[in-house]
Amino acid sequence: MLLRVRHAVSEGLLLIVALLFIFPIVYTVASSLKPAGEVFSRPPTLVGSELRWANYTEVFEYAPFHRYILNGVIQSGLGTVVVLIVSALAAYAFGILRWRGRDQTLLAYLATMMIPQEVLVIPMFLLLQRLGWINTWQALILPWAFGAFGTFLLRQFFLSLPYELVEAARVDGCNHWQTFLRVILPLAKPSLAVLGVWTFITYWNSFLWPLIVVNDIVELGNVSIGLQTFFGERGAAWNLILAASVIAIAPTILVVILLQKHLVKGIATVGLAGR
Repeated sequence: MLLRVRHAVSEGLLLIVALLFIFPIVYTVASSLKPAGEVFSRPPTLVGSELRWANYTEVFEYAPFHRYILNGVIQSGLGTVVVLIVSALAAYAFGILRWRGRDQTLLAYLATMMIPQEVLVIPMFLLLQRLGWINTWQALILPWAFGAFGTFLLRQFFLSLPYELVEAARVDGCNHWQTFLRVILPLAKPSLAVLGVWTFITYWNSFLWPLIVVNDIVELGNVSIGLQTFFGERGAAWNLILAASVIAIAPTILVVILLQKHLVKGIATVGLAGR
């Protein structure tokens, strides 16, 4: 009996926490369908006097939001691919290969995670300015594609794999590239999915760096930059801002849903083993 009570209480608490997280999203979606004058009505209501679906079409009439979405998909997609390639190779070097000074080099590499992005913005901008990369795709993607987080995440998974797999591949005649591509990577799909989703969302939501390096907002601006166009001198069109926000979060939700199985497995299998 006591066990059932504990089970019911734990499920009730989880339900309350889930509702607290979901309610802002539900309220945003509901408010995005309200007329402009009812977004901040008092007392606040979840549903307006009418469901104004035209808010979503007006988003694309008010600003070239379709272009911002396309730019965000390109930036996030290419950035995710680069991060996965770089992180997987570095994780293989730090987790599977054995070489002198490996752990010390890894420690120095991981120490870069303690440096805030804001500290690196000015020197990074000056470097890209000298390279002539301001207002280019490479300026948006490459500077933050070589972080240590992805390497650390994948390395932890690689360390949880039996080293006998690598030794067996060597006995079968595989070199390092073949071992990496044919043995390690296929087993790392769940962890790659976790890193891929995290990276995609990070690039998709990036605001500070694109704001600094992008001059042509229409050509290179992402969704976060595009949302700022709804704040004009005459005020903010909040019904359109909320509708645009719903559109902006849709791709990330879709990515999470499509990779849900791999995400659950990846989070469960990424260990903290070491060798």
